[in-house]
Amino acid sequence: MPGQHTSGSAPVPEEPGGPRYVAEYLERLGIGDPGEPSLSGLFALHRAHVERVPYEVLEIQLGRPTTADPRYAAGQVLKGRGGYCVQLNGAFSTLLTALGYDVTWHRAGVHAGRKLPPVGPAEPAPHLVLTVSVEGGAWMVDVGLGDGLHEPLPLRAGAYRQGPFTFHLGPSRFGSGGWRFEHDDGGAIAGLDFSMEPAGPADFAEWHPYLATDPESRLVRTVAVMRRDATSVDSLTGCMLRHVDDSGRTTRELGTFTEWYGALAEVFDLPLADVGPQERTALWTKVRGAHDAWLEARARRSAART
Repeated sequence: MPGQHTSGSAPVPEEPGGPRYVAEYLERLGIGDPGEPSLSGLFALHRAHVERVPYEVLEIQLGRPTTADPRYAAGQVLKGRGGYCVQLNGAFSTLLTALGYDVTWHRAGVHAGRKLPPVGPAEPAPHLVLTVSVEGGAWMVDVGLGDGLHEPLPLRAGAYRQGPFTFHLGPSRFGSGGWRFEHDDGGAIAGLDFSMEPAGPADFAEWHPYLATDPESRLVRTVAVMRRDATSVDSLTGCMLRHVDDSGRTTRELGTFTEWYGALAEVFDLPLADVGPQERTALWTKVRGAHDAWLEARARRSAART
């Protein structure tokens, strides 16, 4: 349960928001001055973030201390790294706020798989969704879903095609006024439900120690790295590298240390310059061991069915 575990503190940068911070963040995204808040600017920032800043849990897998503090998350982004959902959306919110956008945090519950029941936006919450009000409209913003949104969605019920995926947005059954985001059948999750009640960092901090340290946490059990663009999604789960686009899905097993770290650098732009030889070896040994255990379990299930 959240709150049962504690992790070491991690350094955080100075309070984000100044001109230097904004300039460095925009440089990381490959964007020039986006000007005053606008819908076109929001779309450009969202696209750039999901294309250049991957969803990744490598700091957790390395056993390094991490936090859900948006300042820490922003520092990770600025040094060329990514993070998991709350961290990525928290960091992005600091940039949007510094640029003058009207940003609100919301608690969300992730529906992990279609064979599992949906999960409401609990308190404390394991997922953060942002909404942004701009040019008279309200938009769902989420750069932390990995293979999720490439662009913001209007807070209006409907179906929305983005690259290889079709998303649906509609009313949530959990509480009045909330929203249900349905991922594509080929997505990494089934969907999520989020409340429209405003939230803040404290609503997510209690879950972080569990997510970052508990052996039952999905972020601890399995390495996951994802990044998407307008037409496709790349994902790495354990040793399995997948690519999804309109033509279908391809999967490749990464069988060696060199292949695995090569994919991190070449596919996800994660050269991990701050990870030394001993840490690299330890991480690969952990990942490969978990992958071999998964292969053995899959073989046993297959044998049991025959």
